[in-house]
Amino acid sequence: MSGGKDSNYALHWAALHGLELCCAATLKPPEDSELLQFPSVELAGLQAKAMGLKWMYAIGDEEKLEELLGRARREGATHVVSGALLSDYQRQRLGFVAKSLGLVPVNPLWRIDQEEYMRSLVRHGFEFIIIRVAAEGLGPEWLGRVIDEEAVEEIIRIAKKYGFNPAFEGGEAETLVLKAPLYRKRLRVRGTARKRGWGDWVYEITEAWLEEA
Repeated sequence: MSGGKDSNYALHWAALHGLELCCAATLKPPEDSELLQFPSVELAGLQAKAMGLKWMYAIGDEEKLEELLGRARREGATHVVSGALLSDYQRQRLGFVAKSLGLVPVNPLWRIDQEEYMRSLVRHGFEFIIIRVAAEGLGPEWLGRVIDEEAVEEIIRIAKKYGFNPAFEGGEAETLVLKAPLYRKRLRVRGTARKRGWGDWVYEITEAWLEEA
């Protein structure tokens, strides 16, 4: 669970399909990891708290992933649900580690229609903001912006114009979920924009807290 839209929606899917939610596991990778989201992933702890889930957290590279999922297995986990959309590397790497531990990998979002997926997030009650942009056509004005139906259609239009994935699977942007159907409380944040490089901006969270939804 990275804190972003995909892992949150995958968890939502799991609950809807009758899986009992055991715990949420978060790995904070090095910046620009090819496997996982890196900005503000520690806020997944507040999201887990909002859902009443036990949270497991580790900092490090992919070698830490086996350790983290091993802890989840000892908590009683039988499956690993991830938000992989199109990345074969992510899906295969997570699947390999899961299977090596006797866990069943589940990828409910794999290769779904990217535009319809973005629309369904809003329709299903997910409130999320953009916390990183790294694609032509997406500037710092998007940072901290809540993505509603209008914003989704704008993103789809920009994605078609500039040729990037509208669901950001290629790392064009990263997101943070503030409210979801499983949340009993809402996540609130404050932050500031910081430029990391050409066309690469991140919304650094300076404050984060939960409040009644």
